[in-house]
Amino acid sequence: MLELIQDYWLYFLVGRYPEGPLGGLALTVLLAGLALVLSLPLGLLLGLARISPWRALRWPVTALVHVVRGIPLLLVIFWAYFFLPSLTGHESGQFTTMLVALVIFDGIYLAEIVRAGVQAVPKGQLEAARSLGLPYLSAMRTVILPQALRHMLPSLVNQFVSTIKETSLGYIIGLAEVSFVASQINGLVLTKPVQVYFLLGLTYFILCFSLSRAAFWLERRQARVLKAAA
Repeated sequence: MLELIQDYWLYFLVGRYPEGPLGGLALTVLLAGLALVLSLPLGLLLGLARISPWRALRWPVTALVHVVRGIPLLLVIFWAYFFLPSLTGHESGQFTTMLVALVIFDGIYLAEIVRAGVQAVPKGQLEAARSLGLPYLSAMRTVILPQALRHMLPSLVNQFVSTIKETSLGYIIGLAEVSFVASQINGLVLTKPVQVYFLLGLTYFILCFSLSRAAFWLERRQARVLKAAA
């Protein structure tokens, strides 16, 4: 195990960079981070549309959320892989394809997180804001969303954990993320598949467990703040 780490640790971390494109663990974290950051605005808009008082906006978004949540991420990746070239007129790279698929998929799940966070705020808050003369959108932006964010933070961290694990599906389209690099290392050494994939599993566990503990800490802190306020 130690010899394996000593020989291939740099390749495992960054792939062929700087001689080639970035890969490995660095690409996995970068992809997951970008996917979450870019899907946040989409999830916010879709989440607000899910609870909108306007049916013409609420119903199509609700249907979209149910459709995407009912299909696997792998199918969304295939859609992005084959649809983007026909839409843009040129072939998209693996990174762009995976990023688009993750943004769409995570945006839908973040929409449900936003919806739940907003609905966790007492209805009287919105009614009070409207009674003061604030329009609906202004009341959501200045009164409801700041309060809802406290409820959403742990779920947002958990979604980031899920996104890190979802990046492993980039292996299917040849994206050189950490699981793809681990497979290549296994092809080079041939005789140590248990050690290679144990190291891969340990890497995912450390990343995801650390973020899960962060989510747990946020939940505990939020509970203490609410208890003190009460």
